[in-house]
Amino acid sequence: MSKKGVDKKIMVFGTFDGLHKGHLNFFKQARLLHQFPILVVSIARDKNVFKIKGKYPELNERARMALIKKCALVDKVVLSGIKDHLPHITREHPDIIALGYDQRDYVRNLKKDLKNKGVLVRIARLKPFKEKKYKNHLLKTKR
Repeated sequence: MSKKGVDKKIMVFGTFDGLHKGHLNFFKQARLLHQFPILVVSIARDKNVFKIKGKYPELNERARMALIKKCALVDKVVLSGIKDHLPHITREHPDIIALGYDQRDYVRNLKKDLKNKGVLVRIARLKPFKEKKYKNHLLKTKR
């Protein structure tokens, strides 16, 4: 079933440089936004991770994509755009975009920009899961 049916496409974004309990909680929270979700995960491109975080992820974008594809909570994995973050979202045409509590890049005017492209979307902000513990940069310092 599609938009007229009962399932809804929910899209999330992230680097996902490894997979930890915080990511799993993020996926679970996104799935709880609708009774019959189709969860699409957008993997940040290596170049964009560098622009935002000032360093490249440990795993390259293809390895991160392969890792997330193995997660049973995820229905589909896509790579984000390199220069423009809208085309891959409009291709997927999500009903809901679920953002992490700390995701601020690329999201200003997102709803309006997508509406201008013909995509009417609900934006939901998810809650942190043990934010002082399950952040990749914190987990990596404990190794």
